[in-house]
Amino acid sequence: MDTPRRIKTLQGVVIVIAAIVLLRLFYIQVLDGSYKTNADNNVLRYMVQYPPRGEVYDRNGRFLVQSKEAYDLMATPREVRPFDTALMSRILGVPVEQIRKELIKASNFSRRRASVIVKQLPKETKLRLEEHQFPGFFTVYRTVRSYPTKMAGNLLGYVGEVDDRILERDPYYRSGDYIGRSGIEQAYEEVLRGEKGVKIEMVDVHGIPKGSYANGIYDTLPSPGVAITCTIDARLQALAEELMEGKVGVVAIEPETGEILVMANSPTYDPDELVGRDRGNNYMKLLNDPRRPLYNRAVMSFYPPGSTFKVIQGLIGMQEGVLSPSQTYPCHGGYPYGRGVKCHAHGSPLDLEAAIANSCNAYFCYVFRNIIENKKYKNIEEGFGVWADYVRSFGYGRKLGTDFTGELNGNVPSSEFYDKAYRGRWNGLTVISLSIGQGELGCTPLQMANMVATVANRGHYRTPHVVKRIHDRDSIDARFYVNHTTRVDARWFEPIVEGMYQAVNGGGTGRIAMVPGLDICGKTGTAQNPHGADNSTFFCFAPRNNPKIAVSVYIENGGFGATVAAPIASLLTELYLTDTIQRAPLVEYVKNKQIAYPYYERQQRK
Repeated sequence: MDTPRRIKTLQGVVIVIAAIVLLRLFYIQVLDGSYKTNADNNVLRYMVQYPPRGEVYDRNGRFLVQSKEAYDLMATPREVRPFDTALMSRILGVPVEQIRKELIKASNFSRRRASVIVKQLPKETKLRLEEHQFPGFFTVYRTVRSYPTKMAGNLLGYVGEVDDRILERDPYYRSGDYIGRSGIEQAYEEVLRGEKGVKIEMVDVHGIPKGSYANGIYDTLPSPGVAITCTIDARLQALAEELMEGKVGVVAIEPETGEILVMANSPTYDPDELVGRDRGNNYMKLLNDPRRPLYNRAVMSFYPPGSTFKVIQGLIGMQEGVLSPSQTYPCHGGYPYGRGVKCHAHGSPLDLEAAIANSCNAYFCYVFRNIIENKKYKNIEEGFGVWADYVRSFGYGRKLGTDFTGELNGNVPSSEFYDKAYRGRWNGLTVISLSIGQGELGCTPLQMANMVATVANRGHYRTPHVVKRIHDRDSIDARFYVNHTTRVDARWFEPIVEGMYQAVNGGGTGRIAMVPGLDICGKTGTAQNPHGADNSTFFCFAPRNNPKIAVSVYIENGGFGATVAAPIASLLTELYLTDTIQRAPLVEYVKNKQIAYPYYERQQRK
């Protein structure tokens, strides 16, 4: 090949290579936007768009929880320039030192990523900040919870910032996010929280916004949380909390459905105290209160059921064939065997209905021993095991499986427990206190309410729950529609119901709870308390046939069941069934009833 041809060939190769390079540059700079996007990432700000949490309504459509507008002040440390800290301090209403401290913390965390400087600012403050463009600072829309009725704090729960444990467990959350920490807010977090979105914003080198990136085509909108209608009756809840001031514990259930109408704790707290910038201080105050207002006693405390447990003893005795409704037992001040069990004054002998109505201790001591010492069982361990299985079938000694967090088992002791405790040397007299709901028995107020709902239904119950409807679904969890049947046949419930009716309407121990025309059936209870006076308890349902409400009230240190627990249950029943209360003097009596709590007072002095 001659030299001129070689030169032309070389020139052609150079031209082809140059053309390829130019075409590639044209494609990169004009046709392919990925490089431009990557470059723009240096001046783009990805802003999380937080959805409003779902509202919570009571069963009648009244707002219990709402969301209101708020803003977090954020800062990206590398974009922050010298600014007037005194001016920002005045706008925010926080000390200059706090702003500086938060900026140092943010810089130590990451100079490139935005961090929260001040949380939950009102819209007015956000607008004032925007009047003064502080380089590197911007606001993010949030919502905070609002509680219009200021009630049911333990039931509704509260929302708090995520911690490291949650961040490690769930990739949905990022530092600074909020999550339900208790009650309905926690149990239904995934329903209420919604889904976050992202807004991409262009900013200059000083962090000043310059508009939406690519006209917002890459933005994603947040999806609001789903609203919930809960089973609570707000008017009934308000009365319960008013009557329970200075006292402890009440639960009411609609027997047919298992829907919880009331769950009142005392002491309680205003849920608005755990919202906003004072939340931290208020939380620590509540946390350090010796009466534990953050503690949901309805499901997290268990107490001896006391004489209300006699209802179960009677049912088991009839089912086991060791008791007939007409059978009588004597009582002359109590049960005389072993160490004895004292009883209050009443007629003797009594049949089953009268024993329920007058709450006779001796009667049920006889019944209990006949159950566990039944000769058809080879030994007392076997008889006791049968008795314990019956008790558990009423929902005692295990979690009921409700739809909110923190529920405890309670306790139904086993024969193995007593074998170990007494080295195999025990009998019915050793554990005779179980006959009247004392000893090692323990149940939550919710379990007691579920028990009386079971009697109202003549032998079955539905799992208690607090959510009636989730607004984007056709129904709630299927488990709340299932009937759970006890081991006692329905026919044995009528004598017990008659005894409970006579307790209230026939001059028995619960006569203070009588309301003409409502046919309230109830049972009083008094339970020993190691921390002071006896606990007062009462449960009831009404009306007798086709019952609409079942109520359990448990008052620490309240004394006799008829003293304070029965009036509260009766007033709640009256309001629910008649929409009014005719016994204003009884309301005042309950509200003015002062109960001493020396245990909590000693704790407060420590």
